[in-house]
Amino acid sequence: MATQSLYRRYRPRRFGELKGQEHVVRALRNAVANDRGGQAYLFSGPRGTGKTSAARILAKVLNCTNPVEGEPCCECEACLAIERGTSFDVLELDAASNNGVENIRELIERAGMGNPGRHRVFILDEVHMLTAGAEAALLKTLEEPPPHVVFVLATTDPQKVSETIRSRTQHLQFRLLPAKDLEEHVRYVVRDAKLEVTADAIRQAVEQGGGSARDTLSALELIAAGGGEAEVFVRPEDVIESLISHDAAAVLTQVGAAMQRGHDPKAFTEQLVRFLREMFLSSMAPQLVQLAEDHARTAADMTARYGVASVVRAIEVLGEALVDIRRAPDPRLVLEVTLVRLASDVVANDTASLLARLERLESGTSRPRDVTGPIPRPRLTPTTPVATSRPSKQPERTSEKSPSQEPSTAPTPATTDDLVAAWPNVIRTLKATQRALFSAVDVIAREGDTLVVSAPSDMHKKKCLELSEQVHAALSAAAGTPITLDIRVQVPRTSHTSPSSRPSSIPNDSAADAPTESVVDEIARQFPGARIVDTSKN
Repeated sequence: MATQSLYRRYRPRRFGELKGQEHVVRALRNAVANDRGGQAYLFSGPRGTGKTSAARILAKVLNCTNPVEGEPCCECEACLAIERGTSFDVLELDAASNNGVENIRELIERAGMGNPGRHRVFILDEVHMLTAGAEAALLKTLEEPPPHVVFVLATTDPQKVSETIRSRTQHLQFRLLPAKDLEEHVRYVVRDAKLEVTADAIRQAVEQGGGSARDTLSALELIAAGGGEAEVFVRPEDVIESLISHDAAAVLTQVGAAMQRGHDPKAFTEQLVRFLREMFLSSMAPQLVQLAEDHARTAADMTARYGVASVVRAIEVLGEALVDIRRAPDPRLVLEVTLVRLASDVVANDTASLLARLERLESGTSRPRDVTGPIPRPRLTPTTPVATSRPSKQPERTSEKSPSQEPSTAPTPATTDDLVAAWPNVIRTLKATQRALFSAVDVIAREGDTLVVSAPSDMHKKKCLELSEQVHAALSAAAGTPITLDIRVQVPRTSHTSPSSRPSSIPNDSAADAPTESVVDEIARQFPGARIVDTSKN
């Protein structure tokens, strides 16, 4: 003789035994206790969350001879008959197979008949499968049923139920069970049924259940029948770890191992998408994660390493792959190509891939250049002295320090090279207009408390002078001492100008007024003692 399934042996008998549906329990229990029960209810929610069980409990408490605070006693003949399925007070109808007009007419005829108990409860499962004619036939009776009749409609897809049906019922929505509640329930079942299963097997059953109590107990029963050990298979997090490390070879190996163990490509892809969703929720809304506590911490850590943008992109790409898998001649190939693309996104050029790469750069030690900031320029180290109109002598530094001299705690002023290196960072702190202007300015030299820079034109210099106040403040903060800015105009180098006599970057006033040398004079000066012969006259 076959044994009874775990989900049937441990079906809730009272409202207080329903797991994870406190809002439904509170509404139904108070309605019955205060004699304010409705004549039509609509129970909606995912499979295995207790819709039919709640309907049967409601039928028991409505006909129980000894109800206590809205709970059935589960000991009287009415309660026991409903549990055995032999009660004339409860009629369960599968609307998926009895969805015609004739079936609903027969139900309406039964509704007018008497019954042994106080109430007659009609439970219609999968009510969204009713045809349009059957819904129309049910409307009048649903709106004005006989006083002793209560309708309970159950569905997993309330959107398909017509508005006219929903408006005549009290709609209660059932939710998937939290992983913590499911794990506690599974451990209770293991102890009560004296099952020998490991802790990993319990965790695996909870994961496979996905928030459904019935699916979880079915998975537990299968694991217990197989020896109580957790099955060794490729987990979604193993594949995602390979995506994080960009190991395409490991991804292909894991997919191959999963397919060899009988996994369907479509079902395996759905598992990956489901776990990626949990990873996303662990970052955005941890209270919605449907995972065990330690597993949720693992998902959060993986999200921190992978990046939210990468997680979202992976969900989008795998979602598109699910559509292609349905019509592909080789679904496994579609899955493998998709995962290799995700593992090798360094060569991808789509917007989501670029965003994911930028996020990884920002989270690491190397950061991408600010596209609105200055263009990086090579550090200028002049080999020739820059002629200026106001030379300043720097005090000669000595390496020896007197014994009485104490070490200074004041900040050391930045050198010229330090300011050159800090110049891009200084500009990045400016506003957009100032940042755009000073990005085209080069640092030439430092003269005491003045930083000499060159602008490409007189107009550019004029605009920079108008917006130089904030630059002075930023420079002073970077240097640790007040710094002013001397903006000069850069003169382009010409072919007939000597580099030594006329510096290309910032000429002084005397050099600007000097007469221009001829080519012959310049050659003669460069080669002293040489005799220049004009061969054109020969």
